[in-house]
Amino acid sequence: MSKTNSGNFFEDFSLGQVIRHATPRTITEGDVALYGALYGSRFAVQSADTFAEAIGYDRAPVDDLLVFHVVFGKTVPDISLNAIANLGYAGGRFLAPVYPGDTLNAVSEVIGLRENSNGQSGVVYVRSTGFNQDGIEVLDYVRWVMVRKRDPRTPARESHVPSLPSVLAADALGDAVPPLDIDAWRFDLSGSPHRFSDYAVGEKIDHVDGMTVEEAEHMLATRLYQNTAKVHFNQFTEGQGRFGRRLIYGGHVISLARALSFNGLANAFHVAGINGGRHVSPLFAGLTVFAWSEVLEAQEISGRDDVGALRLRTIATKDRPCADFPFKPGEDYDPSVILDLDYWVLIPR
Repeated sequence: MSKTNSGNFFEDFSLGQVIRHATPRTITEGDVALYGALYGSRFAVQSADTFAEAIGYDRAPVDDLLVFHVVFGKTVPDISLNAIANLGYAGGRFLAPVYPGDTLNAVSEVIGLRENSNGQSGVVYVRSTGFNQDGIEVLDYVRWVMVRKRDPRTPARESHVPSLPSVLAADALGDAVPPLDIDAWRFDLSGSPHRFSDYAVGEKIDHVDGMTVEEAEHMLATRLYQNTAKVHFNQFTEGQGRFGRRLIYGGHVISLARALSFNGLANAFHVAGINGGRHVSPLFAGLTVFAWSEVLEAQEISGRDDVGALRLRTIATKDRPCADFPFKPGEDYDPSVILDLDYWVLIPR
């Protein structure tokens, strides 16, 4: 038996299979600082202990998407080491706050399988859950990923595509935000005067700024999350592939779009849930990411008068500013669109 891991191929997965992933990862202040250096995120709650403590947190929590990436990274060696592309997300919930010093680990269950018609690959659906050192669930989500077959001659198995929610109910979001003292929320320090009631369903927000992706940055980010997918870090193999270069990890695009969304959504401090997401087209180093958002819903949360929930659709583009809100000119996406993300954020009332 080989002592090295070549990763799972499509035919290695089975419905109902449960995988406990290596390696536990303690989140440090250094990780938080490096995440800030990579994306420039400026949300006050995650940036300042003083701000977070004043409103009711123990201290500044770890950025929600850093938690997502670390949990995601745990799953890669077992789920997507031999991936062609990560295709989408659904039903993601941030369930408990994570602080520097917490240790995260992950478990996944295979909930769906579908072989592609070309016989060369298939789509694997998994539900992944992240836990802290006390066994508390901090995150769960579904993703589906296209994975190569080891041997295209392997007979196709029966397909099972799981039924997934198109959107989470606002009351089904997790408890990652403690009860907050909004009277202590310093709107002059948070970067915007706008509260929950200031946003209208159908409103579109151009986040204005752009961020160019450098080769070193996305490689550093991929390693930070211990994401070992070949498509992101191995130019030797990917140079011989379809694109001739490494793909930028889709989560990197999500974090860039989230950081850019500060300009227009500065008080939308917490990503509470991911309803669905699609990586529409690949991103490569040297391109500039822009983003815009639309408010899809505005919902009060039962039992909470401190925060409300905004359901947002954020669209990220490459090398195209978003003043005219590029999306779908017809049935297909605008060629510049790289990300279509539907998610919930919490914002002070």
